[in-house]
Amino acid sequence: MIRWLMAATLVALPVAASAQGTAGSVEARLRKVEDELAIRRIQVDYAAHLDGRDHKAYAALFTPDGEWTNAGATHKGRAAIEKMLTMLGPDGAENKANFHIISNPQVNVTGDTATAVSRYLFVMRGKDGRPVPSLAGIYTDSLVRDGAGWKIKRRVANDIMPNREEWAKIIAAQNGE
Repeated sequence: MIRWLMAATLVALPVAASAQGTAGSVEARLRKVEDELAIRRIQVDYAAHLDGRDHKAYAALFTPDGEWTNAGATHKGRAAIEKMLTMLGPDGAENKANFHIISNPQVNVTGDTATAVSRYLFVMRGKDGRPVPSLAGIYTDSLVRDGAGWKIKRRVANDIMPNREEWAKIIAAQNGE
């Protein structure tokens, strides 16, 4: 009988250890999924706030010292990022002229920091009112978790089609420069 109990215990120990390890693994996996979903939500909110001209909510997606960089220009801090958006019109202005599509997110979480890469497509209203893809590129993000959740520490926008120089000419032409 003692031999049987010892054998049963030896068989049961790996099963019990495995169950305990699985519970921890499930929690860790759940945390990772929740973190990735929260970061993807930031990417969606980024485009929604930008297109909705909600400058304050857009800037609040960044850390207080967060950076937004594109074409060699860097805007550091929420106030500077919010000010950058005034070129789109006043905060809360109605927008029927354009929108952003964010796609192909790749999120990598390591503890309380993360990196993310996504693609963007900026669509503008054409002369006949039809949507015209106007600018495509890649966002590269560094994010951190703070007491309020995930925030963008640094976002770099890299325009691909048209490239930075071509896009600058398009904007200059639209502004009559």
